[in-house]
Amino acid sequence: MLWLWSGFLVLILLLLALDLGVFHKRPHAIGAVEALLWTVFWIALSLVFNVFIYFLYEGHWLTAGTGPHAAPDGHTAALQYLTGFLIEKSLSMDNIFVIALIFSYFRVDRKYQHRVLFWGIMGALVLRGVMILAGAALVSRFEWIIYVFGGLLVLTALRMLLHKEEEVHPEKNLVIRAARRIWPVAPTFEEQRFVSAHKINGQRALTPLAIVLLMIESTDVLFAIDSIPAIFAITFDPFIVFTSNVFAILGLRSLYFALAAMLDRFKLLRFSLIFILFFVGGKMLLAEVFHMPTWVSLVVVAVSVTLGIVASMLITKREAVPANPHK
Repeated sequence: MLWLWSGFLVLILLLLALDLGVFHKRPHAIGAVEALLWTVFWIALSLVFNVFIYFLYEGHWLTAGTGPHAAPDGHTAALQYLTGFLIEKSLSMDNIFVIALIFSYFRVDRKYQHRVLFWGIMGALVLRGVMILAGAALVSRFEWIIYVFGGLLVLTALRMLLHKEEEVHPEKNLVIRAARRIWPVAPTFEEQRFVSAHKINGQRALTPLAIVLLMIESTDVLFAIDSIPAIFAITFDPFIVFTSNVFAILGLRSLYFALAAMLDRFKLLRFSLIFILFFVGGKMLLAEVFHMPTWVSLVVVAVSVTLGIVASMLITKREAVPANPHK
């Protein structure tokens, strides 16, 4: 399995190097068409990798599918990967709303937003990798931890239901407060620099863009605490959990730019996310008394997201139609 993990990490690093070093070498504002094309590319790549997952586990290549919590065959593994990918992709929508608020709050120029998201995702991959391995180890050693994960998801759903509006409060963020105590912060942006070219009181200073990056990284940790337990309701296989997470995150940047101008049109989508959290959390809490096939979870999540999107578009369209003053 070591070769399998190493090969996957090399693939991801190559993709990220091509992304930043070739396709986005020069900072520019990413338009809707470019963002949609990249979104299609990442989703297509994720589905192609799912085909690889099928043959990998079906043939038990590189000892895949032989661990204590591994999927026993290619069909099961592919279904678990696809369901996990869809859950992570759905829950990342809430992350996109918060990223939009952060960029708006700090007034980050659109042509520098991709760079921030790129390094934010690099950090997210490392953090989530550590959290997934830790979670898998906990599940293997303490089976009751699955009920803790389920309860956490239900509590998160309740919090989202009770707190309707997302807000950004940098002054309350512990990471931002710690960074400001260690380093001075330059008063203005310096293009795409994270470290100022000028010193303040003889010390290197961070730019406001670095503060934005730290804000996004710290909020992603909070989202990971919700989303990673969710996929453990589908599978305990660390490789499937990690790869589905990674591909969901890789497409997050392009999806953000594709939806940035339309986020206010998806007003009801958050209720789909709340339902998914309730559903997955409930599935974990009832694991001992009720076994639900993976394909059922896939259908429930897909239908929930679809209904949220369609309902949001319908209500937005209805609000956009002016009232007839003659009626």
